[in-house]
Order: sequence, then structure tokens, then C-alpha cells
Amino acid sequence: MSSAILDSPLPKIFRTGLEYFPPTPTESSSTSSPIESSAPEVSATEMESSMEMPHNLSNGHINGHKSSHAFETAQHGAHSSIVLNEWSNLTEHMENKKALFLDLHDLTIANVAAISRYDTRVEIADPAAVKSHINRSVDFLAQRLNDGHSLYGVTTGFGGSADTRTDQIEDLQRALIQHQHSGILPVVKSAGSIYYKLRNSPGIDFMPETWVRGAMLVRCKSLLANHSAVRYEIIDALVALLKNDLIPLVPLRGSISASGDLQPLSYIAGVLEGNPDCYVWTDDGNGGRCLVSSDTALEALARQSITFGPKEALAILNGTAVSTAVAALAMHEAHHLALLSQVLTAMGVEALNGTIGSFNPFFATVRPHPGQREAAQNILSFLSNSKLARPEHEDEELMGGLKQDRYALRTSSQWIGPQLEDLTLAHNQVSIECNSTTDNPLVDVLGQTIHHGGNFQAVSITSAMEKTRSCLQMLGRMLFSQCTELINPSTNNGLPPNLSADDPSTSYTMKGADINVAAYMSELGFLANPVSSHVQTAEMGNQGINSMALVAARYTHMAIDCLGNIGGTYAYVLCQALDLRAMDLLFVEAMEPAIREVTTRHFGKAIQDGAVLETLHTTLLAQTKKHLSQTTNLDSSTRFKAIASAVQSSLTTFLYNDSTPPLPSSFNALHAIKAWTTSAAETLYLTFTTNRNTYFANGTATPYLGNAMWWLRG
Repeated sequence: MSSAILDSPLPKIFRTGLEYFPPTPTESSSTSSPIESSAPEVSATEMESSMEMPHNLSNGHINGHKSSHAFETAQHGAHSSIVLNEWSNLTEHMENKKALFLDLHDLTIANVAAISRYDTRVEIADPAAVKSHINRSVDFLAQRLNDGHSLYGVTTGFGGSADTRTDQIEDLQRALIQHQHSGILPVVKSAGSIYYKLRNSPGIDFMPETWVRGAMLVRCKSLLANHSAVRYEIIDALVALLKNDLIPLVPLRGSISASGDLQPLSYIAGVLEGNPDCYVWTDDGNGGRCLVSSDTALEALARQSITFGPKEALAILNGTAVSTAVAALAMHEAHHLALLSQVLTAMGVEALNGTIGSFNPFFATVRPHPGQREAAQNILSFLSNSKLARPEHEDEELMGGLKQDRYALRTSSQWIGPQLEDLTLAHNQVSIECNSTTDNPLVDVLGQTIHHGGNFQAVSITSAMEKTRSCLQMLGRMLFSQCTELINPSTNNGLPPNLSADDPSTSYTMKGADINVAAYMSELGFLANPVSSHVQTAEMGNQGINSMALVAARYTHMAIDCLGNIGGTYAYVLCQALDLRAMDLLFVEAMEPAIREVTTRHFGKAIQDGAVLETLHTTLLAQTKKHLSQTTNLDSSTRFKAIASAVQSSLTTFLYNDSTPPLPSSFNALHAIKAWTTSAAETLYLTFTTNRNTYFANGTATPYLGNAMWWLRG
């Protein structure tokens, strides 16, 4: 099928969750194009900088079907505000090539995404001031040691071995890193070997570089807070690795996120100390990436390896940076998939000829959940200017079929709303963790105290990720139901089986997609199960409870992939369905005068009363439209014969009805009825095939679609 929508790069939308959003609506009147692009053209690799984020997300009200631009000025809903703010933050880095300066200000999820994925440069703001600030905790710790105090992880063993004592401070820090280097990584570090494994294995043993970049950033932010007694040189070394795109090779599995993400962070620390058994990703000079040992990487940077002082290795390892970074990247995508689900739902209303009445603000007024209000308002905004969605108070006598849309559309705002509320809470949890100190013990310089506690227990991240995965499953289940309803001819309101544009006996266009989306949904449902219920006691019984936050975040990324697949499939199905709707409208538009001509040709002389003839036209057209929606399972060669034969009974009933003036005695009514049936079938077939061929060659659904299309196309 040919469609303006199908020309857009759909797959990219769903792999990353936010590349192609529409441009900002103009301030022009609602009679002009509702949205015009103001973004410059960029290369395909500059994905998210290719569009501006639109501003028509809101929790305000629109009283009417046509665009009034009320949604452009109304107050944004909580979740929509998060998406808009994160988008603005991200594009500021990307479009303006703005570096991220690490200081005491909050680190946002968009900052993490910018550094992790989009090559944003990172710097330490005012290094001299930062150095002076953090050295106070270093000096305080040194003073405590000079005074003879015994401190956990500085003069004692770790975890269940904290009953040991030592004065070999540097050796103790090395021992901490060494015993955590227990992860599973590729034995052969050549790119060819790794690519071979990727081609022949269902998974990999190491983290994506994006995750490790994010973890390094979050760890730097935490260490800058002056609660960890880590020298400036260590933070500067981490930033240098980021700036030079030297990213440690870190095992995928092995962290229970209880005493922080000990094992994965130990590989980052191992790179800083120049351990030749630790590796980093670097450019290979040919546009690719390769692995080199950390000592080689440090030598290339002209940097000395670091010997960790008191508590420094512990401060790097004992924190939630990895699970937090992975969770932040998951939130970044989940937010936009949640928004995308609202766009697709609006398009689903159009494709199924649904009603906008389901999103009337009255529902959220009498049941004022903020998420429901926000979702309904967004969907109603996306339906502005649509010629396919039915007005709320359409004449019920002319509608036929179901009085209401099925649940997947009618209750979508009530379904989406709680997910937006949960995602908002999850976002706040992850954002707070991005700006927290999460190691142990903690140095309180102002209070002149060292505190022993458990900020490394990453349950806040687990909580956020469990909620997020549940939200993804709920959104996926809704989209799955909408998608299957659209493909099924018994529920799609007059579209052909499998959305086939050709004869349904030999074309099964979306049947494969129907099966695929069921597979994606089943996997997504499995991934929604909680991770936190599978906690095991670890480390000599010391870690009797542990958060499993990194595992929860990893599984959330898998759920994002599944929902992305569902969304991508549904978007493709929607494009086909909307094309078929548009093609059908054009056919009906061409069919009406053609059937009038056939009726006039066969009965115009016999029925002299113009009003009676007009009533006959109206009756036959209504019956033809009715049977059009009931015969989509037939090939066109037989479909229109069946329609004409079915309408023939209405023609006969009309002609011989007592209220119809008698026909002239010389008029052979039975012959005329038979001739009309034959002519109508031929005319319908010719009109349909001509219209279909024309649409195949140069058709577009754009004139019939609402604002949701602009969001999807970009």
C-alpha cells in the first residue's frame, strides 16, 4: 500500500523509543496545517536531534472535535511534563553540542542518556573548587586514622569478614578489587571472537558500553558529593576515560545490588589501577571498536595507574551506580513508549472508526485520577482534525453495529492513566538515586562523624523497575488487543481479513504480524514478573536481603524491546488499516454517483416523481454500504455480485411497497430489476478496481488523519 505514513522510518521509533517526534505546532489557525517542522535536516545518526519535541501534551480540556489549540497552552500533565523536560534537556546537549559539567547540581535522566548514548562531552565544573571541596572528607578520614580509629573497609575486612583487622591499607583496597574480579567475560578479547559469539549465542556475557558509560557518570556524581573520602585524582581519571571513550569491559551478570553493584564496579576500578587483566573498549581506527588492556589504555592517555588509598576502592565499588544508570536508560525509553502508546491508541480509534466520546473530559472530572485525565486529554489532542474518528454525538440510528467501542479503545485512558502515575513515581525514584551518595561508610565532614549504614541497598531502583516493567506489560496488553481487533474482520468494523488490500483468498497481509505480536506479548508478560521475590542470601549470610536492582533493570530493558516490537508491529498494521480506510472512503465517494447513474438508467423513466426516485437512491446506497462492510471476506470478482444480489431484495421491496406509486403497466419491472442487479455488480467492480489501482499508484491517507499522524511521522 502507498501511504505518507509508511514513508516514515518506523522501525527506528521503536528501537530507541523517542527518535521521531513531531515538530512544534505553529500558532496559525486550526484551518491551516496543524504542525509544521522547524527542525533543521540532520544525518540519520543524529537521531534525537532531528525533531523538536511537540508542546501539545496537556491535562487541560478540549470541548470539541476540531483543533482549538487549547491543548497547546493548557497545563501539562505530570508524565507529559517529564517527557517534555527530558526531551528539552537532551536536545540542548545534542543540538548545541553542550557539554555536561559535573558539579553539585542535580544529574537528570536525560543527562545520563546524553553521555551514555549520544557522545555528549563531560567535564568537571571548576576543578579547583571541586578539589578543595572533596579533599575535606579525604583529610577528615586521614585524621581519624591518625587518631587510631578502626574503620570498616579501611582497617577491617569486608562484609561477613569484617571481624578481621589490618594496617595494610593499600593492600586491603587491592584485595577488595581482586576478590570481586570474579565475573564471566569472553576468554578471547578480539573483536572477531566476540562477533562470532554474538552470531552463535542467544546472549552475551558483558554489558553494553552505554550502560558502563552511564555507571561511570553516576559514580562520578556520587563521589563528588564529598561523603566518600575519594581524592579528586580518581574522579578526574574516571572523567578522562569517559572523555576519551575508553569504556571498561564489565560482566553482564554477577551483581545482587545489595552492597551496591560490587562486581561490575570492580572492573571499572581495575581499569583505574591499570590491571592488565581488565580491558577497555576503544576506537580501532577503522570506525569500529576493539578491546585493549587497561595498562595499554592508560599508557596511551599518558596517565599513571592509580594506587588506591584508604577507603577509595571501597567507595568506587560499594554503590548503586550500575543499577541506577541502567535503570535511568530504561526510564528514558519507557517514558517515550508510554507516550507512543497514546499516539497509537489515537490512530487505533481512527483505524477502527471509533468515537472520540470515550475521551470526553467529563469522565476524568467525575473520576479525577490525574493519569486518566492526562491520557484522555493527550489522546483527544491527537485525534484533533481527524475525519475518521466519529463525533461523540453521531446519529445512533445511522451508526449501526456496536453502540460503544470495545474496551481496548473505550477504556484506554483509564488503562493508561495508572501507568503514567507509576512511571512518574519510578522516574522520581531513579532521579533521586542518580543524585545520592550510596557507598558505606559515609563521611559527614560538617558533623565530624563517619556513619556506617546501608545506602547501597538499591531497593528504590528495584521498586522503580518493577513498576516500570508492569507498566510496559499493561501498555503492551492494550496495544496487543487493539492490534488483533484491527486485523480480525469480525471486529475491525468493515476492513478486510488480515487487512489485505488484494483478494483475501490469496493474500494474508497481516496474518504473520498477528502471530508475531502474540509472541511478543507472551514474552513481555513473562518479563513483568517481579525479580525481588527471588532474592537469595549471599556472602556468608551477611547479605540476607539484597535488592537485585541490576537484574530488575536488565529485565526492564528486555521488556522495552518487547514493547517496542509490539508498538512497531502495531504501527505498521495501523498504517495499512488507515490506508484501507482512506481507499474505502474514496471508493464510496466514487460509488455513489455510479450507483445513482445505474438506478436512474433503469428506473428513471418509470419513476417520474423526483422525490420517490431520490428515496430509492438513498435506500439502495445505504444497503450497498451495509453489505460492503459485510462482504470483505470475498474476492472482488464475486463480492460485488453478492452485494448487488443482496441489495436486489431491497430494490424489489421498495418498488412493490404500498407507499410507492405504481409503476407504468408497460414497464417490465422484473426485467429492470434483473438488469439493475447485473449493471450494479459490474459498475461496483469496475469502480472498486479502478479506485484501488489509482490508490496503489499514488494514494495517501493523510487528508483524513488527525494530529497523531504528525507525531508518528515527525
